[in-house]
Amino acid sequence: MTNPVVVTCPHCHSKNRVPADKLAAGGKCGRCKGDLFDRHPVVLTGQNFDSHAQADLPLLVDFWAPWCGPCKQFAPVFEQAAGVLEPQVRLAKINTESEQSLAQRFAIRSIPTLILFRNGKEVDRMSGALPGNALVQWVQQHIR
Repeated sequence: MTNPVVVTCPHCHSKNRVPADKLAAGGKCGRCKGDLFDRHPVVLTGQNFDSHAQADLPLLVDFWAPWCGPCKQFAPVFEQAAGVLEPQVRLAKINTESEQSLAQRFAIRSIPTLILFRNGKEVDRMSGALPGNALVQWVQQHIR
């Protein structure tokens, strides 16, 4: 058995320990029994952001707004990337209109902005939408 990886449940946001060699098999949350990976981005708020950012899995966050045309065009690309990158990376979305404190905390000046976190620390960021292949490559180069 390999060292456990702390994974935050996308449903109830509680912490779960999963053996690293069992990540690909998914798993269920010990608290709510929901799937730990459903291959869709998680919606984050000020209340649950730190729980996900400080987990062992890298966290890719799409900072967006409902009025933003490029954000709307990028949304399906980000959704598809969740299907490719999970369970090695958790993908999440933060609406900068409803979560202004998080947008300020991370100095979001343009949207969409992508920030990749690892163990609660920012690893890299990129503003603007990317094609799906470029997005996956950008993330994978930082998590190897």
